[in-house]
Amino acid sequence: MSNGDEEPTDAPAEDDAAPAEDAPEDEDLPVADEGDDAAEAADDGPSVDDAVASVRAAIGGDEVGEEALNEALDGVETATEAAGTEAELDDVEAALDEVAEALAAADLPEPDEDDDEADDPRGDLESRIEDRRAAIEDARGPYAEDVVEQVETARAAVEDTRWTDTGEAEAAEAVEAFLASVNETLDGDLSTDGDALDALAEALSDAAAAVDDAGLDPDEDAETIVALVEAAEALDADVEAAEAWEDLTTREQLDAQGFYDVIGHQKDYPPEWSALKEHEKRGNVDMVLLALEMLGSEFMEEHFLDALRRMGPEEAVAPMLERAERRDKPAIEILGKIGSDEAVEAIVEYVGTESDPQLQKTTLKALGEIGSEDATQAVADALAMENEGVRSQAARALGMIGDARAIEPLADVLADDDSDTVRASAAWALVQIGTEAALESASEYADDRAYLVSAEAERAAEALGAAPA
Repeated sequence: MSNGDEEPTDAPAEDDAAPAEDAPEDEDLPVADEGDDAAEAADDGPSVDDAVASVRAAIGGDEVGEEALNEALDGVETATEAAGTEAELDDVEAALDEVAEALAAADLPEPDEDDDEADDPRGDLESRIEDRRAAIEDARGPYAEDVVEQVETARAAVEDTRWTDTGEAEAAEAVEAFLASVNETLDGDLSTDGDALDALAEALSDAAAAVDDAGLDPDEDAETIVALVEAAEALDADVEAAEAWEDLTTREQLDAQGFYDVIGHQKDYPPEWSALKEHEKRGNVDMVLLALEMLGSEFMEEHFLDALRRMGPEEAVAPMLERAERRDKPAIEILGKIGSDEAVEAIVEYVGTESDPQLQKTTLKALGEIGSEDATQAVADALAMENEGVRSQAARALGMIGDARAIEPLADVLADDDSDTVRASAAWALVQIGTEAALESASEYADDRAYLVSAEAERAAEALGAAPA
């Protein structure tokens, strides 16, 4: 501690540095020695050659163990990070292959099969090797062929997608933007010959060919390839985002095709019902079939099928045949109302489906309405079915077909069947066939115990021009 009488001194300490202005003016500044470059390189890590050499050194011993293999894989990781060209990555991959061979030959402890938590050095190393392979693959490229592949994918989407009007315009815009990017990157002159989908697809094919023909090297032309990859990715994203037909709701799709245009003052809900009534009234079969195909509502499907059943249009044969193949009874009924011989082959096999009598009866009625004699034998066989309703419907179907070959089996049913309902149907069928032999077979039962049978017999007798006995 100093007392207040002491005078402060201004003299500098002997070891104080001299002021900068006292330094000699001609003194040279220090320069870096040759070791500085090496120091900077050391800061950046080892070269690929050095890292690969370390890998081979780690596994170069006579007996390679877990520690050496892990050290080698560390070297592979370092080499991968340092690699800047495809050739260098090839060297790294070759070194990794040597590590895999060393692992295969290594004598490592096997895990205890009874202990799920036991160490598995071989499995862990194999997993590391696969990770290193994936890392090498990720470090490669990008390549010009990656661009070509993306462009071809976009071309297929443009060509194969069903677009809305808005979506088609958006797809065209995406293609034009991509072509502009390719032209700028490759100094090209690609263009589209209009906005039609086939023109857009052709332009993308031309672009893919231009990229392929450019002969781009993944090392020397890396920046160019990256620019093209980014343009191709933008193309894919824009095409994916464009409005496709499948992006619309069912009602939007129906509206776009004019299904609701017939609705004036809507009285029914849902609007599909109002539209259906008007389309049926106008005979617009195409619109009824369109909505039937697109609507998923069971409630509305029933109404649309009812409309087709009433309309009986030839245009419905193909879609109803498709449904009939799934044993769809309403579709079979509609085919009967249409009366197309084309349906016979598709549905006649259901006559013998005794496990589903309702399907049998629906099919027999449809075959009768179609009236093709090609079905006579199959329908006649159904006269012997166990189900009474099926036998009765078979008899009526034969009457509607009108094939004279059915007279004898119908006469047998009229004489022998235990069910008066079936017998009455047989008598009715004979009257419908209407030949002299058929009418004579039926007229014999004018005094039958069953009223319906006797009534048909009287009709037969009248048709023959003779009064009942």
